[in-house]
Amino acid sequence: MSKTSVILEIDTPHFNVRLYESLLKIDLKGSAKNEIVEALENKPILRETIGGILSIFAPLHVRLSDIDSVRMDKSGGVKLILPRHRDITIPLKVNEAKRLVDKLNQLIPKEKEKELERAIKRRETQKIEEEERGAEHAEVVSSVFPVAQPPGVLEKLKESEEEIEKEEQVERD
Repeated sequence: MSKTSVILEIDTPHFNVRLYESLLKIDLKGSAKNEIVEALENKPILRETIGGILSIFAPLHVRLSDIDSVRMDKSGGVKLILPRHRDITIPLKVNEAKRLVDKLNQLIPKEKEKELERAIKRRETQKIEEEERGAEHAEVVSSVFPVAQPPGVLEKLKESEEEIEKEEQVERD
């Protein structure tokens, strides 16, 4: 996840929004952050119950590849649609919101494509490792217990592997 240089930064009185090539960071600042931290420190029951939940949201780091879509409302609120989480709304001024939405809409498809390529490479690597382990295991087993395979077993195995590969290809498409 490269986040070396800030592409866009929006500074508001209560939070800071930084957009990197593959990451969106929203950090609370000043009095809002201090009030939350103080409330959690002074009330142990709050720290135990909602402290963990708040730590998820403040600071908030969202990988661009995890964002399904981005919308802007008339008042300047930017809504991030996330598939496995609650949607996030960032209240901004209309001109700031438009800049952020435009940049996000440029970067999100590129990051989704990169993430898909990474997933495919991971899967191929796992498959190669499994095949190598299987070959090593087969060599050990066949050297220790030489067994003749019944006719047709290898063909059935190959057919089932081809079916699995077709299903995985359909899922990727």
